[in-house]
Amino acid sequence: MLLAAIGIYGVMSYAVSARTQEMGVRLALGAQRGDVLWLVLSQVLRLSAVGLTLGIAILLVAGRLLERLLFEVRASDPLIIGFVTLVLAAVAIVAAWAPASRASRVDPIQALRYE
Repeated sequence: MLLAAIGIYGVMSYAVSARTQEMGVRLALGAQRGDVLWLVLSQVLRLSAVGLTLGIAILLVAGRLLERLLFEVRASDPLIIGFVTLVLAAVAIVAAWAPASRASRVDPIQALRYE
């Protein structure tokens, strides 16, 4: 989980720093800070949804192969899959909150001067 959080934080920090001018232009044209925050967080939510969907699909396929190695545990337990999915989604949101918050506080003048 920690490794996933660090990875998401790193990728989102890079994405926000690469789009600093865009965020500045949006704010200069009248976008609210909440709009910019939602823009970054929605990107994380979309990527997380794709990753979690692929992960669940792979789990259901590979789980059948690994189920015979497990003792009294089913690899396709919907309760466990749902819980882990929610926890991973929460980790993604928490890890992306700092870059999203930083993006919403960009000074438009500084962002337009940024190279």
